[in-house]
Amino acid sequence: MESKRQLTREELLEMESAPKTKMQHMLDVVICFCPYFAAIIMFLVYYLMPDAVQNFNPHVFTIVVCFFLALYLIMVVRGLLNKSYFAKVRHKAPLYSVIILVIMLYDFLTVKTGILKQPFFPCVNTILCAIIDDRALLLKSTLYSLRLLFTGYFIGAILGLITGVACGYSKRINYWVSPIIKMLGPIPSTTWIPIIMVLVSSLFKGSVFIIALGVWFALTIASSTGIQNVDKAYLEAARTLGAKGHQLVFRVAIPHAMPNILQGMTQGMSSACTALLVAEMMGAEAGLGWYIQWQKSWAIYSKMYAAIVLICLIFTAVTFILNVIKRIVLRWQEGVVK
Repeated sequence: MESKRQLTREELLEMESAPKTKMQHMLDVVICFCPYFAAIIMFLVYYLMPDAVQNFNPHVFTIVVCFFLALYLIMVVRGLLNKSYFAKVRHKAPLYSVIILVIMLYDFLTVKTGILKQPFFPCVNTILCAIIDDRALLLKSTLYSLRLLFTGYFIGAILGLITGVACGYSKRINYWVSPIIKMLGPIPSTTWIPIIMVLVSSLFKGSVFIIALGVWFALTIASSTGIQNVDKAYLEAARTLGAKGHQLVFRVAIPHAMPNILQGMTQGMSSACTALLVAEMMGAEAGLGWYIQWQKSWAIYSKMYAAIVLICLIFTAVTFILNVIKRIVLRWQEGVVK
């Protein structure tokens, strides 16, 4: 028998929503092009309004903006060919437009009027030029930070998952581990940095421990809560079918607790990122946090902001990847219909 194709969540919403008129569809298309209208206004201000402070290599800003506008054009074209994707582009267009206008306002307050004083508030073009000029050291610092971040994160995640599942499934283990979690939990992991840096043999190992500690706590709590909230009827049904101890854990408890586990992984990444920057600023040998502290001590604020921009991009990318993994693993929650 031929199986029916499953409808996605977007297709279901489209079927349930009222059909749009031709005028409404044209308005949606116009809204999709709003980022370009905002970009035109920004470029008019950028090139026609005189600079109050010196702005070297102004074309760098233009090239970078045009690159992202080209990527957005690909999204728009894809949306015009795909109705479900068009809804995503329509949803994001106002946000992108506001981001462009905010950049224009920041440039107006810095390079055009000088209201925000130099060098404490460099314009966007100066920050982009700093990224290009110091790209080698920034790349090295980024790779060091990523190595430190993921080493601590995976160690903490593995130990947290083991501890959380054990505490959630075994009351005896939970009896001994729960007081430790309650005692250490309210204390931010960054509080231990001065002590750990004295005890460990290297700054890298100390930073890994601090990051892993925060991830361990977040994932232990989330995993334990998810396992404890498993419906007892599922476990009894599995036992009736002949499931043993390890099968109950890996086939019933963990899959049911997966939403909590993935949420704990996301919270653990947030804790890891915070601990990473604090550890690097307080005494690491390299990394973006160290780079920020170093450039700040020399009052080179453009390079300091360049590292901050890179940190925001990296953390946004990592969070996006975690959300994609979460959607793939929990696709059964989308409520598809055959």
